[in-house]
Amino acid sequence: MSTNKESHIRLTSHPGHRAPGRFPIKWGAANARERGPVLATVSSPNERNAIGAHGGSYALYRALAVSSGALSPIARPDLTNTAPVVDIGPFPQWNEPGRIVSLDPWGHRVAQDFAQEIAEGADIRPTIAITKARLTIPEFIDKQWGVKADGEIVRESGDIAVTKAAVDPVWYLPGIAERFNVSEDKLRRTLFEQTGGIYPELVTRPDLTTFLPPIGGITLYIFGDPAAIADPKRRLTCRVHDECNGSDVFGSDICTCRPYLIHGIAECVKEAQAGGAGLIVYNRKEGRALGEVTKFLVYNARKRQEGGDQAATYFERTECVAGVQDARFQQLMPDVLHWLGITRIDRFVSMSNMKYDSVVATGIDIGERVPIPDGLVPPDAQVELEAKKAAGYYTPDHVPSQAELKTVVGRNLEEF
Repeated sequence: MSTNKESHIRLTSHPGHRAPGRFPIKWGAANARERGPVLATVSSPNERNAIGAHGGSYALYRALAVSSGALSPIARPDLTNTAPVVDIGPFPQWNEPGRIVSLDPWGHRVAQDFAQEIAEGADIRPTIAITKARLTIPEFIDKQWGVKADGEIVRESGDIAVTKAAVDPVWYLPGIAERFNVSEDKLRRTLFEQTGGIYPELVTRPDLTTFLPPIGGITLYIFGDPAAIADPKRRLTCRVHDECNGSDVFGSDICTCRPYLIHGIAECVKEAQAGGAGLIVYNRKEGRALGEVTKFLVYNARKRQEGGDQAATYFERTECVAGVQDARFQQLMPDVLHWLGITRIDRFVSMSNMKYDSVVATGIDIGERVPIPDGLVPPDAQVELEAKKAAGYYTPDHVPSQAELKTVVGRNLEEF
């Protein structure tokens, strides 16, 4: 039995419940007030100007908390002392047409830009938070990484000082459609259908152009002076890393993800110690954005096939299970780089041709491309790496032929 005082359900997809326009969103405006805040909270149904809910996929956990009585449905965050620890922006890219379409560039400033409206009761929430922290990387105990204590960036204890930013996705639907070269109507309908109709406003509310998708966001790790990132006179080392929980956290040796991530962190630290800055962009896109269940199914298919895991059939096995080789689609990835005001990356710690092409296509220059050292590649990860080199990954060395790929094999499932 429902315990809500109000049993009537309001469907925001009904034409009679359109937002009155107190906070219209003008994407790409020159300042926060002209652009308007993003409101997607149930506590302000008549002021909502966005589809979806704050917190991405975590909105469902919030719903469980409300349903169980642990959280008041009208609770609002107290933003006292939550302001960013460093200033980011504004930068010219924030209001360049089409430059940023997958996050709210003003999302970290709502407590200051809309302080009066919040004080008057408007439920305006940040979509970006910036803090400081320390990292402890066990691998750096080994001196081969070249990470040395300096007392400022790397403490004598080995802890590394970083500035961290968490970014929730905020999609400007017309810009997303243009980025993928599809009509906005088709994009909206496909999003509606492929999410089981969970957001009817996608197809019934063309007046709502902003969508908070229920997906993972981005965490940024900044090494050194954050101001150096947007300064073209100071060097920047950057790795864009897509989540791989099995390797990043648990050290699986079937891929190069954790070794490459740690290598990227080491290079970022050394750049910061030399007076520049380092940046790790960590995207929540597990299993090439196909999900961890699909990822593990692919692992089984690769290891159980005749002849065992093979570089020659690496992508084929993924496509057989998932229907597509990769769903990360790096077209949206450079947005966060533009949010940081980046115009040049001196050292790009990545071999991915897709990431490189997406970054330079948006006008960011890349100097050196830094591959993972051979000595850091786990034995079973050779299958993945050689397959990717043949598919277009950057390599300063020889690109393997199809005949050579057939000789690169890993272990069968029975060997584990």
